[in-house]
Amino acid sequence: MANVLDVRFLKDQEAQVVTDKWVTWNAARAVWLAEKKELRQYLFATDTRKTTNGQLPWKNSTVTPKLTQIRDNLHANYMAALFPREDWFKWRAGDQDSASKNKRDTIEAYMRTKLDASDFEQVVSQLVLDYIDYGNVFAGHEYVCDKKVDPADGEESVIYAGPKGVRISPLDIVFDVTSSTFAKSPCIVRRLKSLGDLAKDMTEKPALQYNPDVIDKVNALRVAGADQIDALKNDGLIIDGFGSINLYFASGMVELLDFYGDIYDQSTGTFLCDQIITVIDRRWVLRKGPNESWTGSRPIKHCGWRTRPDNLWAQGPLDQLVGMQYRIDHLENLKADVFDQIAHPIVIIKGSTVEDFTFGPGAKAICGDDGSIDFERPDAAALTADMEINVLMGRMEELAGAPKQAMGIRSPGEKTKYEIQVLENGAGRIFHAKVNWLERNIIEPMLDSMLEESVRRMGAKDAVLMTDPDYGTQSFKNITKEDITAKGRFSAIGARHYAEEAMFIQELSQTLTLIEKIPSVAVHVSGKAVAHGLSEVLGWKSFGIVKDNAAVIEGMETERLKSAGSENLGTEAVMPSEQQTADMMPPNVPRNTTA
Repeated sequence: MANVLDVRFLKDQEAQVVTDKWVTWNAARAVWLAEKKELRQYLFATDTRKTTNGQLPWKNSTVTPKLTQIRDNLHANYMAALFPREDWFKWRAGDQDSASKNKRDTIEAYMRTKLDASDFEQVVSQLVLDYIDYGNVFAGHEYVCDKKVDPADGEESVIYAGPKGVRISPLDIVFDVTSSTFAKSPCIVRRLKSLGDLAKDMTEKPALQYNPDVIDKVNALRVAGADQIDALKNDGLIIDGFGSINLYFASGMVELLDFYGDIYDQSTGTFLCDQIITVIDRRWVLRKGPNESWTGSRPIKHCGWRTRPDNLWAQGPLDQLVGMQYRIDHLENLKADVFDQIAHPIVIIKGSTVEDFTFGPGAKAICGDDGSIDFERPDAAALTADMEINVLMGRMEELAGAPKQAMGIRSPGEKTKYEIQVLENGAGRIFHAKVNWLERNIIEPMLDSMLEESVRRMGAKDAVLMTDPDYGTQSFKNITKEDITAKGRFSAIGARHYAEEAMFIQELSQTLTLIEKIPSVAVHVSGKAVAHGLSEVLGWKSFGIVKDNAAVIEGMETERLKSAGSENLGTEAVMPSEQQTADMMPPNVPRNTTA
């Protein structure tokens, strides 16, 4: 178990140490990378020739995308569970000074505004796909300030300023898998940037503290002569994803290796805690310094679907289903080949007195006395492979933690309303456990770190969208750092709400039915509390459906309107009409006539 990177830094050798660790840790996961490559081939295959099934001798090459369907099903249900309603997260104070309602409402409004503006749900969607495909999720964040310059007057305007979630591909990160936890393990993240993006970061993100002298060396190397390129070849410099060092330099891209973790320098006996080292071109240190986070948390979060003992690389829900997908495609194409052989059997011609003929429907063949024609057909029992295929498909759904009820398929047998709910809750227990695990290890830590970095990077003020709890009106409010500076943490309640809602409604309905039969108990049950509980669980707060004595107040308003309407009708009934007024005039008074 290694939580600290032991190195012997020589003069100007930090870049070489980080590069060597990337190569070593990346090579150690070669088997894992091969497994993920095979899984990806099955997920996006259009025929079996692109998968390991292509080794089989079958003529047909139809692929049955069951793995892909399970992937899409899990993704849709995970997203529905994580974001079931608008207020899917809550802020919970950590001390008395942070426990005020105004502070909580301001922090929640700030994060809700920033998450909506930065397409946080889109980032989470990508993370959920990593959770399913790779079984490992790596997420980070950054503080961005996107600006636009008006070409007419040169005036600069801010499009978005605030925290933004970042997805880190599991293929672009390596770490010491023997560490106790990922949070304590030293890790290296690989990034590819264009020279233009690097120059933009130098201008717009001074907080990165990149060394401008190193940037000059990087640019000079790309215009260097052949002698310097040959020297790099002699050093054995090979960049992943590029065939040669010449192709790398000609691509206009630069490779960045970001190291995060604790370092112990054996040459000086120095311990450096929570360091960040960025190496560019695997030759120079672009930046080096401590992590600036006030909480000491690393800006990279990790979550595994199925954890392994003594290995931080977790297993995904689809990893153990690749063999079953192989079996399904094997049976499907075997059945198709057998059907083809039955429809177009092998023709066996005996003797030499059979005249040439064309095999086909209604064809005729002339055979002499010593000739005969037979057909070699395979056993038709192979066509029953559909039964085994259906069994395999159903088993794959259950093993992936996606119950059939999630697809709208009800298990057989007559059941009452509540029996169905109990069975669905039990069948989806694995699904709810996995989505809760993702919330606790990715969503909540990301929200906490994003708020912390916002407090550090935020300007003099910012505008957030506030919603009035009583009237539902929305307005923008200017806030400062002090308004969102507090001790506490976020709780993502989306998945918990998704699982608890059905259980709460079921238990409440059953309990109220029982209470009605026991009057002595019913007098102690608060109707207001039940109404507010329903409003909380079902997400009715934003609609203002539940209010104290709302039915009484609205009933009184209705009665007032009825009384006022009745009075108006009575008044109109006693008032004479225009025709009646004319009829009641004396005979000697001339009526209005048209000239």
